[in-house]
Amino acid sequence: MQGETVIQVESVDAGYNGAPVLENISFTVRRGEVFVILGGSGCGKSTLLKNLIGLNPPLSGQIRIMGDRISGGTQGERERAMRRFGVTYQSGALFGSMTLLENVCLPLESFTDLPGDARNLVAEMKLDLVGLKPFSGYFPSDISGGMKKRAAIARALALDPEILFLDEPSAGLDPVTSAGLDHLILRLRDTQGITFVMVTHELDIAQYTRRMVVMRDGRVVSDTPVANRLQAETELRRLQEEQKAAQLTG
Repeated sequence: MQGETVIQVESVDAGYNGAPVLENISFTVRRGEVFVILGGSGCGKSTLLKNLIGLNPPLSGQIRIMGDRISGGTQGERERAMRRFGVTYQSGALFGSMTLLENVCLPLESFTDLPGDARNLVAEMKLDLVGLKPFSGYFPSDISGGMKKRAAIARALALDPEILFLDEPSAGLDPVTSAGLDHLILRLRDTQGITFVMVTHELDIAQYTRRMVVMRDGRVVSDTPVANRLQAETELRRLQEEQKAAQLTG
């Protein structure tokens, strides 16, 4: 149902070895959103992503995916939550010794009982969704950086998740390729009904979202609707200026 809450983050403190990096993080993500978590280097975005996808448990607070706790709940809750989403990482994390088709088949081999022919068919369909079906037999070393990002999205789509987490999806891409990837994300949202959560430091992505949170020093400093997007961009630019000044004086 459009507008339904699919991710709920409640008063989360998070960090490593008991030392907090994030403090009192709260927000919700609704079905069908392209939700952006924006912030400069070292603000805690990566730590937040690790908590959202269950790699690290929060020190306190709760994160729920479609009502199920990703950490701190029952094993059944965690398994249900994790089957709801897919993840792509900044580098793409494709296996270099496997073709694109074989990379996309991996989740199907691990989590379904489909026979080989059916797995290949599903993988080809996912590659087709991102415009890479003609390249299914290529290896990651044979394709461009933008194509690797698309292939990683195809693999994340293999199990038909309702939510996709994207870690710095535009990192390392030229502006034209980055814009093409952004438009792919919007198309997948509109045609497949997927909710996207994007972690990024790129201001350009702001034009494609209706809501974003801006992070600074482990806190959410702005939870901004599209009508006030300039506020978020101004906040991030101020952050970047402060970081540059700190580097110069350090």
